Amino acid sequence: MDHNNKPLYNALIKHKEKNPISFHVPGHKYGNVFDSEGLNEFRHILNIDATELSGLDDLHSPEEAILEAEMMLAELYGVKKSYFLVNGSTAGNLAMVMAACEENDTVLVQRNCHKSVLNALKLAKVKPVFLSPEYDWEWKVAGGVAKETVIKAMELYPDTRAIILTYPNYYGLGYDLAGIIDLAHRSRIPVLVDEAHGAHFILGSPFPDSAVNLGADIVVQSAHKTLPAMTMGSYIHFNSEIVPADALEDYLQVFQSSSPSYPIMASLDIARSYLDTYEKRDLDYLIENIASFKAELKLIPQINVLEYQGQQGDPLKMTIQTASKAGGFKIQKLLEKEGIFTELADPYNVLFIFPLLKENEEFPWKEAAGKIKKALKGYPLAKSEKVAKHKEIKIAELAIPYKSMKQLHVTDVPLTEAEGRVSAEMLIPYPPGIPLLLTGEKISGEMIEHLYELLEHGARFQGGTLLDQGLIKVFK
Repeated sequence: MDHNNKPLYNALIKHKEKNPISFHVPGHKYGNVFDSEGLNEFRHILNIDATELSGLDDLHSPEEAILEAEMMLAELYGVKKSYFLVNGSTAGNLAMVMAACEENDTVLVQRNCHKSVLNALKLAKVKPVFLSPEYDWEWKVAGGVAKETVIKAMELYPDTRAIILTYPNYYGLGYDLAGIIDLAHRSRIPVLVDEAHGAHFILGSPFPDSAVNLGADIVVQSAHKTLPAMTMGSYIHFNSEIVPADALEDYLQVFQSSSPSYPIMASLDIARSYLDTYEKRDLDYLIENIASFKAELKLIPQINVLEYQGQQGDPLKMTIQTASKAGGFKIQKLLEKEGIFTELADPYNVLFIFPLLKENEEFPWKEAAGKIKKALKGYPLAKSEKVAKHKEIKIAELAIPYKSMKQLHVTDVPLTEAEGRVSAEMLIPYPPGIPLLLTGEKISGEMIEHLYELLEHGARFQGGTLLDQGLIKVFK
């Protein structure tokens, strides 16, 4: 098989070269009807923004170019079937959970999951049991779920029907996913993995092991996060002996647009080929550039460049931690003034995501390092803040089941009076899109303290529309 082949992209180019006259959707007619101010920027993409025409196949019933492209994707990842996602990993997570779970099923869920997983649980009307991750005290972030926590949860909930995990965490930290998958499969429990940031893990060392290689039943990946694909372009891989494949396909049609974007799908085809033709010399070139860049940053006294210790971590992620009086959010703003835009910040850290470069591809490493030095120059140093340890509840259910929530009234209370009440909204620092507080969850003092800390540092939230007034929605 020719790994350089890009079946869908090639079909689009062949169609464009026919100079087609459009009497079909979309309304811009290959860019002939478009605002003149934006045409220069959009012209080339509009030329291939087509629809389900002869020769261009149909995402929801593929027989030609899309089918061939998805088959090449499945071969690369070594799975039974792979599918293009044009509605992002959100659609994949929704379809994955709905396909594997039935109403009232007990489902073990990693607590620091993406909001789309929580929305899927609500739609599926399952009984979620949340597993708290281990806390990394050096990085000051939540990591992955310990195998011991899963063992205990399975003992407490022997009727468990699925386990839903996030791997790696947003900062690239891995954990013993293989051990959890093996444990679950011994009891015929499917493992569903949101591997949004791990589409490139299939390349092997020094990247963490891919959830696909480790035997997960269904894996969702945001190709657009680390591969050269357009935003919203994602993959979902099916490799299960437990979950029915036709159920997944049915729900993909439910949650995906009936008018999928051909430019997004073509970029997924290109990203697969890019990964399929990635060679050792490309990896050596990439790792050498990353190492040189990090070495430059380690000379800046105002920050510490964190390294993965005793666990697998993603080299495409770099976390810098403040060693100055400027916290993570402040550092992020200082960098933006110099034109350096990072993935996210938290009170202590700033996260960088590097490109998966091939040999001789250029990236402004030196320019970026110089601007980072300039941005942080002069800030007074400070001792590292100690994070107060608190008692974690490793395994917990919602205080109010999803079914009961619709029957209850909601009221607003001051944050100062919210401890012990049950939240009626999700509070989601974004990015990374991992909820701080779940709908139906009892509000603890630690949660309120963390919320105040994030607000003080200028974090952005999805949900919490009344936070600026010091209020939060709770169930009466």
